[in-house]
Amino acid sequence: MLKYILLWFPMVVLAIINGTARDLWYKKHINGLAAHQISTVSLIVLLGIYIFFVLKKYPPQSETESLLIGLLWMIMTLAFEFGFGLYRGNSLTQLLDAYNIMKGQLWLLIPVWIILAPYVFFKIQ
Repeated sequence: MLKYILLWFPMVVLAIINGTARDLWYKKHINGLAAHQISTVSLIVLLGIYIFFVLKKYPPQSETESLLIGLLWMIMTLAFEFGFGLYRGNSLTQLLDAYNIMKGQLWLLIPVWIILAPYVFFKIQ
């Protein structure tokens, strides 16, 4: 399981690149909510490509292991996101607001995809 912990770290890099692209390129041309939504969808695609190739090279041994990998990655993602967000001075309310689907926020799809993707790609492969 240690290799899957280490393989999580490039996902942070992908998220940072994705957020930087949003902030530098298209956020200034569209409203913040649309930029957030585009960024969420593009990160889902980037993570999907990355996870697909990770699991192709290091396939889980079972459905259960694939689900555990997804759970591990989701917990690490949420711990990083909330830990770093709080460290940067954001309130818990601000951080949770990014998960409010009723306001058009799609960020909830990221942890959902991270937990499900290893299982989905395990079944495909």
